Amino acid sequence: MIVVIGATGTVGREVVAQLTGTGVAVTAVTRNSGQARFPKGTVVVEADPSVPSIPAETWDGVEAVLLSSRAVLTSAPEILSAAAQHGAQRVVVISASTVEHPAGEPRFIAGFRALEAAAEASGTAWTSLRCADFDANTMAWAPQLRSSDAVRGAYGQAATSPIHERDIAAVAVRTLTEDDHDGRRYVLTGPQSLTQHDKARILGEAIDRPLSFLELAPEQVRAAMTAQGLPEEVPARLLGSLADYARTPGPTTTTVQDLLDRPALDFATWAAEHADAFTR
Repeated sequence: MIVVIGATGTVGREVVAQLTGTGVAVTAVTRNSGQARFPKGTVVVEADPSVPSIPAETWDGVEAVLLSSRAVLTSAPEILSAAAQHGAQRVVVISASTVEHPAGEPRFIAGFRALEAAAEASGTAWTSLRCADFDANTMAWAPQLRSSDAVRGAYGQAATSPIHERDIAAVAVRTLTEDDHDGRRYVLTGPQSLTQHDKARILGEAIDRPLSFLELAPEQVRAAMTAQGLPEEVPARLLGSLADYARTPGPTTTTVQDLLDRPALDFATWAAEHADAFTR
């Protein structure tokens, strides 16, 4: 049985679906089990992953654990200690490419380094998946694009190789269920480096509307985000990394293709699959 912590997140949800689709038993840990929707047969446990005291029944029959939530950055050591005590043999953590290719504020990189260190100290076999910018982060543009044909933001020339959540999940499933990935740190990216201008153009092609990216000063963006009630951490994470990627593009790797024996899914594929979220 595999425990997925952060099971309703962008990656966790896909991992649960792919594991159960191949007949693997899954326990999904989520903050709100009443609103969660999982495949038939999934065992659901309600728990806050930011709090180390996850219910003991979570670990019944556990073989491997996926940590797929930023909420576990501080609670990971205690969670993994409990998992190991109940027989877990393997842990996979969703980390960030910034651990190996620094960008953004050092405090956020330090959080992911601590997460990886907790996995390495857990006494189990471990794998770190250091992920680039998610394709799904583009969902933040949806409110703007439902009422206009422009994305307003900072650092339009910031370039990353965004990755489809389905590819991250597919690699996670492999590393959770195979023995060949122990002690590995994989940098996972999409197949192509794209600026924010590029993403706006590709998304426009998917929804059959010409879209543009309108450059704003970073402090305008920060003020707008905080005015919406977002915590300081959100614009700090976004703007810090974008500023660095405007100077030096993020990494592009072939790791997804190497591990899955197929090309990584491109941003155009993600945009076509999620076009409805951006329509008026």
